[in-house]
Amino acid sequence: MIEGLLSSGMALPAMFVAFGVLIGVLFGFFGMGGSFLVTPALLVMGYPSRVAVGSGLAFVFGTAVIATLKHRDLGQVDYKLGVSMIIGTTIGLEVGKEMVVYLEHLGMAGFIISVTYIGLLGGIGVFITYTALKGGGGGGIDHDEADGEVDADDIPDIAKKIQSYRIPPMMTLRGGIQVSLWMVLLVAFATGLLSGLLGVGGGFIRMPALFYVIGVPVPIAVGTDLFEIVFSGGIGSLMYAQLGAVNLGIVVPLLAGSALGARVGSAATSLVDEEGIKIYFGLMLLGGAVAVAVQEAGKGLDIGIAEPISLVLILASALMVAGAVVVSSVRALRTEDEGPTPAAAD
Repeated sequence: MIEGLLSSGMALPAMFVAFGVLIGVLFGFFGMGGSFLVTPALLVMGYPSRVAVGSGLAFVFGTAVIATLKHRDLGQVDYKLGVSMIIGTTIGLEVGKEMVVYLEHLGMAGFIISVTYIGLLGGIGVFITYTALKGGGGGGIDHDEADGEVDADDIPDIAKKIQSYRIPPMMTLRGGIQVSLWMVLLVAFATGLLSGLLGVGGGFIRMPALFYVIGVPVPIAVGTDLFEIVFSGGIGSLMYAQLGAVNLGIVVPLLAGSALGARVGSAATSLVDEEGIKIYFGLMLLGGAVAVAVQEAGKGLDIGIAEPISLVLILASALMVAGAVVVSSVRALRTEDEGPTPAAAD
């Protein structure tokens, strides 16, 4: 099946365009680039590890530019926080890239990257789904309150603990949040390392980290994450382009589809309560983890059908969450159009 797609001159670009639309919606809404789905999909389709990673980074760079412009218009970018994270991210990117090159020499890059994906996607998916179902952990700061002072009750307990460590220099972020610069740099380095190693923008780690660890309001975390990904994705894709590992035949159709999806997803942040969508997002991460696990099991057991099953799981996971965002946005718009009921008007 996958070999047939790869040999088709039209089917593969069309699939990348459609996949790009789904990823764009996720990127714009959650601030998570979707490369955590793109890179495993490319690995499943048989692309070399460095091409999958490099093309994933190039894609996430292009999509981040599109989505960041929309979030900037909505006033959901903390530039001071974003710029502060670039230093740690750049160092992490270089370390991650060197790790991929070394693992390729050992012939272990594909396996190590896949196993890392399974652990990260599965762990974060379980955490997000659990906290969303539990209704705790400070899941929803309203979009309209993002520019004001943040209520202490809306900050997750982990973030409250982190903020209590007053290690200078301290930073004051939007919403009146104060946090140590060292914690910001640590989060940035960790996500930069993942970007260089896995070919991801790091958003599926960074956005939850900004909210759950640092305590940044969700809309600001999304917009700032996207702003930072513009730099991490750009620097990372340049590093891999120098290795000849960026395939424009993959990147261009993905970007063509994501251009529309990112605008839709970004606009949805002002319409949809992200709390209800978090459950779907957590399930999507779990679906991605299962897909990569099925792929690796198929390789080990020489089961040919495992690869198409993995690809279907990845596509279905993205479609589920993107569909939930779009449907919720349409419902919110319909509610606004209906306006107050006649009985309520004097």
